Amino acid sequence: MVAALFVIDVQNDFTEGGALGVAGGAAVAGDITNYLWANAEHYCVVIASRDWHDANNDNGGHFATDAEPNFVDTWPVHCVANTDGAEYHPALNTQQISAHVRKGQGVPAYSIFEGVTDDGEALPALLDRLEIDRIDIAGLATDYCVLASALDAVATGRKVTVFTDLIAGVAPESSAAALVTMKQAGIMLVPDDE
Repeated sequence: MVAALFVIDVQNDFTEGGALGVAGGAAVAGDITNYLWANAEHYCVVIASRDWHDANNDNGGHFATDAEPNFVDTWPVHCVANTDGAEYHPALNTQQISAHVRKGQGVPAYSIFEGVTDDGEALPALLDRLEIDRIDIAGLATDYCVLASALDAVATGRKVTVFTDLIAGVAPESSAAALVTMKQAGIMLVPDDE
């Protein structure tokens, strides 16, 4: 099988101290780096996504501007393009990353499939061009962008695995529910929760 690793949104704003920091986010960044040093040769391509939101608008209602964020559909301002919050967390060594995907440029976006590479290539086209048939997933946050990316990945007909020791979520309840949803969709969870 020809494999890709997705590294989802390991950005400063999604780690501790960021605008939408999740507990354990910095540890996930370091653990992904360690995983890549030991396993990069198993992947044809390592693809990292980043939220890359516009600074001068509400990004299609994604940013709460007129009311408090509901943390479901509307959020505090985060991951604005070319700010420190949008940069990869410093514990994530990007040397092993071969493709970078930016998403959410003016619109809400959760899945890596909603973005394009720095070269403007759509992710499905990149996966098809490289004949990828297996996708492994790590990153942030379990209950939002990891979930959306994993569901979109399995919908392409590829074998998908989420590394549960290389993810962290916004909330325990929604993260647990996301894992159940992924498993029901045929996504393998490693280490498995059973």
